[in-house]
Amino acid sequence: MLKPLRQGLPPLDPAAVSDAACCSLPARYEAVREARRFTRDTLDQWDVGDRFDDICLVVSELVTNALRHALPADQRRGDGCGPSVRLHLLRWTERLVCAVRDPSHETPAPRDSEDFSAESGRGLFLVDSFADSWGWHPLAGTLDGKVVWAMFRLKAAG
Repeated sequence: MLKPLRQGLPPLDPAAVSDAACCSLPARYEAVREARRFTRDTLDQWDVGDRFDDICLVVSELVTNALRHALPADQRRGDGCGPSVRLHLLRWTERLVCAVRDPSHETPAPRDSEDFSAESGRGLFLVDSFADSWGWHPLAGTLDGKVVWAMFRLKAAG
């Protein structure tokens, strides 16, 4: 199940994954709140320390972008029916990856605008600012769409 998520990620030993968690999120904007709650609960269990707020912010932005840009407007219904996005959290000893899978093949790209006071369009700028690295990869095989991921370095335990 994790193989498609590792495609396009920086070199990480798949056998060294300490923890992994995922959830499916419905095609509605309330799913961002659900993603934050899921992330907070998972990170509490994993005790990620000083990166907690950064990770929660980036998850919110990645899920918001997937809902806003990867799903057609007519499929973002309040009833939660229709396509969904999936949030994956993967933790290695000193790294954590947040990955959001969506059904779109569109390349995620930061806005060219320098207007940081705008109410939207800053999502990938925030991801780039708070994560240690980020990227995306199209899915192949039976999975359709893409994965947008962000990686965080964690302090070694002890």
